[in-house]
Amino acid sequence: MTPLIAGGGPAGATAALWLAQGGALPRLLERSRDAHDVVCGAFLGWDAVASLTALGIDVAALGAHPIGRVRIVAGGRRIETALPHAAAGLSRHRLDAVLLERAAAAGAGIERGVVIREATGTMLRLADGGTAQGDALFLATGKHELRGLARPRPLAPSIGFRTALPASPALTAALSGMIELHAFDGGYAGILLQEDGRANLCLSVAADRIGSGGVAALLREIAGQAPLLVDRAATAEQWIAIAGVPYGWRAAGTEDGLFRLGDQAAVIASLAGDGVAIALASARSAAAAYLRGGAGAATGWQAGFAQRARRPLAVAGAIRHLAEHPRARGPMAGMLAAWPGMARIAARLTRIGA
Repeated sequence: MTPLIAGGGPAGATAALWLAQGGALPRLLERSRDAHDVVCGAFLGWDAVASLTALGIDVAALGAHPIGRVRIVAGGRRIETALPHAAAGLSRHRLDAVLLERAAAAGAGIERGVVIREATGTMLRLADGGTAQGDALFLATGKHELRGLARPRPLAPSIGFRTALPASPALTAALSGMIELHAFDGGYAGILLQEDGRANLCLSVAADRIGSGGVAALLREIAGQAPLLVDRAATAEQWIAIAGVPYGWRAAGTEDGLFRLGDQAAVIASLAGDGVAIALASARSAAAAYLRGGAGAATGWQAGFAQRARRPLAVAGAIRHLAEHPRARGPMAGMLAAWPGMARIAARLTRIGA
């Protein structure tokens, strides 16, 4: 039978591409009709770049903004240091479109505008009343839950926000070759330039910090802690959001025939990690497992990937905890200022690998 893929982001599209190249005929269902932006950073770490290179995708040729340094703004300090390896800034709008195009060219069936309501085993119930069935289901719905296969609700939920900052000479000069990370009470943010000249700003915050005033009220509250972030966000375009993000969650087990990919496999705190790298790595290894052992390979593969993600998620979670708490943030910033190499070590420890 045909392997079924729910979701057309980096995880789903990459799985479709590897499966098609391996001789399978995957069917991918994606709810959006056109390329669009999502609540996700545009940062591609060196492991993500390597995964894309293995697919024959040159991020530089796509116009990705090269990133070689990180600026950490926390506890009243600004610390800059080089990344261990070259990274890049590329919008999800561009990345997702390219991956789906490559998957379709390789022979994958791509169906857009299909809304999935529920999953039962490897069968999907669709909004139009129809169903889709495969011998295996690759669940790649990102941070969005699918009824029937939802992850446990987090005890301390977070909300993710994303916006774009219009291109300007001052912003380009400030962020050229840089990813900028900001920490404040209960949350953190990352800013980087992407291929269209705009800056991508992603923000994660504890749900209890967001009231009726939304992001605007939050930014007013943290102006004293994160003045540079608030200044950067002054020109923000429309904010989009997703709630209930279960940072630190891993799918240690699964059902027969169900491969959980990307954020459905492991959700890493993006201050220190790279969700796109997890999406790409999980998709490639899951596709390889299916091509070797069919649907029955799901349980062994899922357990193995959970073990592979254990250390990166733990390290990223610890860094997130330190960054969000005022008593820890200042000492952490002091140590980074004294020894910038700690940031490079942390970056290596949070990589999932190509």
